[in-house]
Amino acid sequence: MSHENDDQQPRPRREVPPIKVWVTDVEKAKVAELADQAGLSLSAYLLAAGLKNPIRSKLDFQAVSDIAKVNGDLGRVAGLLKLWLAEKRGQGARPIDVEAMMMDFRALQTEMTFLMSRMHKQ
Repeated sequence: MSHENDDQQPRPRREVPPIKVWVTDVEKAKVAELADQAGLSLSAYLLAAGLKNPIRSKLDFQAVSDIAKVNGDLGRVAGLLKLWLAEKRGQGARPIDVEAMMMDFRALQTEMTFLMSRMHKQ
């Protein structure tokens, strides 16, 4: 295999010959969808796939961001609960307040589970 350009500067992409790939309309639409999910052009997506480079979906990054926000909310709620329990020092709390706090925790846990399952499917 000849490497005539190994010691030279790489040429801009528009100056190198393209590779043609014959696809049906359905295949092209699917590849375009996958490229869009990864935040890449068709060309960049196909090049990455052809070179076996990892292709990450931009949706994965959005899911991670969403999970980080929910995790922050969980931390704040847990901090409030800890402060509340420390201030009460065994005095207890109204059952309705405890139930409301637990409902908040359950809602956040449900959201976290949903986000993690969405990320797993990507």
